Amino acid sequence: MSASGSGVFLILITRLIADPATLETRLDTMTAELANTSVPVAHAAILDFCGDVLQVESPGDDRAVLREALDKHFSECDAIISSAPIEVPKLFVSDMDSTMIGQECIDELADFAGLKDKVADITERAMQGELDFESALTERVGLLTGLEESAITRCLEERITSTPGARTLVQTLKSRGCKTVLVTGGFHHFADVVAKQLGFDRVVGNRLEVTNSALTGRLDGPIVDSATKKAVLLEELAALGESAVSMSAGDGANDIPMLQASSYGIAYRAKPKARAASNGWIDRGDLTSLLKLLEIPEMDWVA
Repeated sequence: MSASGSGVFLILITRLIADPATLETRLDTMTAELANTSVPVAHAAILDFCGDVLQVESPGDDRAVLREALDKHFSECDAIISSAPIEVPKLFVSDMDSTMIGQECIDELADFAGLKDKVADITERAMQGELDFESALTERVGLLTGLEESAITRCLEERITSTPGARTLVQTLKSRGCKTVLVTGGFHHFADVVAKQLGFDRVVGNRLEVTNSALTGRLDGPIVDSATKKAVLLEELAALGESAVSMSAGDGANDIPMLQASSYGIAYRAKPKARAASNGWIDRGDLTSLLKLLEIPEMDWVA
């Protein structure tokens, strides 16, 4: 099927990981349902290197119809959809909170001020896209006025843990020549430590203002927001060349522009708006699922 009469033939490639016990039945049902649509299943097979990655190919470019079918028949799967052969990216840009780590740093830090519930409610609404990110961030940081800087160290040591598979994903991509960047609407106090632990090449984040070893309730410098995340991605791509394949990962509304600007925008256990804006998602496994979807054998993973 040609795209918009251009004579250019497109094939949508989907790689997914789902429950192997029901995979064949689900595939047969989806194939039958899509047979008379703009995205019929032309070919489907398990990749040779890995027994749990299914590749489905379809002519056409109607991703909306294909996604609807995937969500209907392969709920809680991990997947990437691409209109070009899927390959290891040259650039990986990731969000931090609830993506590379399992927590929202500002929520955990607020707990040391006895304000976790209040701050977490604002965070959740901002990540759902219900609140303006900059205003929500400014409000939350303001609530931390007077908190001792030492609480950040305690929070890091006692509360913050990396997401399963995060270090293996970053280190393996780096071993394949991929530039890795951690870009967060969170704070350098946390992100610098997390980036070092996981192996990121570069960190971009907000800075908490500190005076006399206590938080002032203000930020030091410009705010890192959704526009910044996209700009960092495009900046790094410009250095690599426009044809370089990129991958990004995030979970909230603040990540959407970055996800949409990437070759593979991966929604990791994401909020609905972020997931809907992506062309890849991790709903089932951990972050090493991305290595399988990129066809990197487990024997080549770097711990």
